[in-house]
Amino acid sequence: MPSNSHNSMDFALGCISLPPQCSATPNPSFLLIDDDIRTLESLHSLLEGRGFNMTLATSGAEAQTHLLEKPYDIVLLDLNLGDMHGLDIMDFINEHQIDVTTIVLSGETNIESAIGALQRGAYGYLRKPYPSEQLLNKIENALEKRALEERNRQIAVRLEYSEKIYRNLVDNSPDIIYTLNRDGCFTFVNERAQQVLGYTQDELLGKHYSIIVHEDDQPRAQYVFNERRTSNRASRNVELRLRGKHLDDEELTFDQSMMTISFNSMGMYTSEDERGRHEYHGTYVVARDVTERKRAEELITYQAYHDILTDLPNRILFNEQLHLSIIQARRTQIKLAVMLINLHRFKIVNDTLGHSKGDELLRQVAKRLKSCLCEGGLLARHGGDEFAIIVPCIKNRQEAATQAGEILKCMKKPFLLDGQEAFISARIGIAVYPSDGDDATELVRLADIAVTQMKLEGKDGYLFYDLSMQNASQEKAEKEKSLRLAVENNELEMYYQPQVEFTTRKIIGAEALMRWNHPVRGLLSAGLFLPFAEENGLMPLLSEWMLEAVCKDMSTMIKAGCPPIRVAINISPNALDHSDLFEHIQESLENYAIPPKQFEVEITENICIRNPQYAIEQLNKLSQLGISVAIDDFGTGYSSLAYLHRFPINTIKIDQMFVREIQSVDGHFPVALAIVSIARGLGLNLIAEGVETDAQACYLKKSGCESMQGYHFHKPMPSQSLIDLLKKQAA
Repeated sequence: MPSNSHNSMDFALGCISLPPQCSATPNPSFLLIDDDIRTLESLHSLLEGRGFNMTLATSGAEAQTHLLEKPYDIVLLDLNLGDMHGLDIMDFINEHQIDVTTIVLSGETNIESAIGALQRGAYGYLRKPYPSEQLLNKIENALEKRALEERNRQIAVRLEYSEKIYRNLVDNSPDIIYTLNRDGCFTFVNERAQQVLGYTQDELLGKHYSIIVHEDDQPRAQYVFNERRTSNRASRNVELRLRGKHLDDEELTFDQSMMTISFNSMGMYTSEDERGRHEYHGTYVVARDVTERKRAEELITYQAYHDILTDLPNRILFNEQLHLSIIQARRTQIKLAVMLINLHRFKIVNDTLGHSKGDELLRQVAKRLKSCLCEGGLLARHGGDEFAIIVPCIKNRQEAATQAGEILKCMKKPFLLDGQEAFISARIGIAVYPSDGDDATELVRLADIAVTQMKLEGKDGYLFYDLSMQNASQEKAEKEKSLRLAVENNELEMYYQPQVEFTTRKIIGAEALMRWNHPVRGLLSAGLFLPFAEENGLMPLLSEWMLEAVCKDMSTMIKAGCPPIRVAINISPNALDHSDLFEHIQESLENYAIPPKQFEVEITENICIRNPQYAIEQLNKLSQLGISVAIDDFGTGYSSLAYLHRFPINTIKIDQMFVREIQSVDGHFPVALAIVSIARGLGLNLIAEGVETDAQACYLKKSGCESMQGYHFHKPMPSQSLIDLLKKQAA
């Protein structure tokens, strides 16, 4: 943190009035910009009741109009607007010099958008979905920063006004005013000098200025106190530290406003010689205490370049230091390494123990990583659960690998959070200068590619960047782009796998399964692209499309006169975390006139380790609407029976990996039997999926599972094929 060694000083101004003091807005004004009205309403609900004045804008044009009509303190900006990009809004703000702090809230995952926003002056960049606490903290910090800047402006205005009004009122001035002769000795000192420094006028007159100047500032003082220029050419705003008579352990910082006196206008000069020259007699000085301003500036600067939570350098300072380190490495022809450290399992700790414990864990991680730094290394918080390290002066990659190994070893030890042990691990991506890149931005990007590669492989440890990863990264970007275009180009289609009653072979339900009619690879099953979508934040987009498509197909079935069946749709954990899921489902069912009892949502057991209480609330609302809830892939996740008992579950589905183990009707397959017993004990419906043989079907029937789905009965089929089957069954 910045030093607090300077003393504050208050100037007594008597009855003389200063200009009205500005103050920060008591009720900050917010402009919320997003073309999604639900997101705007959610933001408004989050910020409501906090004393903020809020204005909503659903387009870029509307936002620009608001920005010109009235001032705002904070802008919460989504990048993907219908009529323009969010970066254009930031360009508009900069072009019109609008004094506002911008916080970007975006669903974009590409680093270019984040870099573009920060380059345009964004105070923060939060990727959707983000924790509410993170946004509130970012807003609080932004308001505190604006308050500090306003305070700094107030101080500057007051000091400047005081200087202009009281320049000639020397003895009553709040500043120290003195004059020096040509030898640097005091010839005049006002009374303020005694109040501030403890010296009487008699003690200073005739003495050299060096007795009040801090020893480290003597060289600059020699230049300042012997200033001979006049008018606007005189030295201004030179800061020196002065020592008082009885304050040997304390230092005061002064803004030295220097001006050389030409005595010809005041009769304090020698007569002109034959060449019209004037003889220099000395220097006139006004010294003002700027200790408080210095503290405010230091605090603002510190917060701009440091992470408040961990007290580490932030991304901005890291990039600047990396740039300087590369210049040094280039000059000395040595290598350096950049490490990006991603915390594996941090999200689980954060979700299960709460964000306050997550923050404490980040502070402990920062402290532990500091202990692993090599000499001259720099550690920074790069954002979220990611840290960055500069490892300077390495001879080869092995030295960087050794450093990474020490970090991994350090991270394996448990972290203690209020008496609870928490275990996390790390993934480290490494890029080396100059072999991998010779630019700060490039090295960070390549280290990030290495980290991403480790995530894709599901491994912990460290990995050096390799050229082959670049192709993988480009493939990932192309795949994401293709998947987004698939929604726009109507390449996605819903297939339905019937669920049958074994005894009658009657279709009683169907599971909705997404397919991608890829223009090059043909028809792709969900397993080939949904895991990628889940990992890269595309599930909300696909879930919204899937809900609309399934409801549309169900409406077609009803209009075709098909017998009513229950259709199950898989809900992603990410979608369940969205507060508007219930409203979205309810609205879709009403729009297409779908009876809720014919609609079922399938969730996985892993929902229990994310936010179980919130999941229970969401599912209860769906259950009260009449929608049934099924646990998919039962037995493969991390479920807690205690949680399952609290969930409004109607159906358990036996995962196909347990069905596949059944080889004969007379065998003993305890896992399948155990799941059947759990369903009976909890009074739940039971469906076995992945049934492919008659032996599997007969064993499940004998064990007590009557409902099944799988290739033994029907393959997944388009909606029209399902309609034909249902109409044939009803005939």
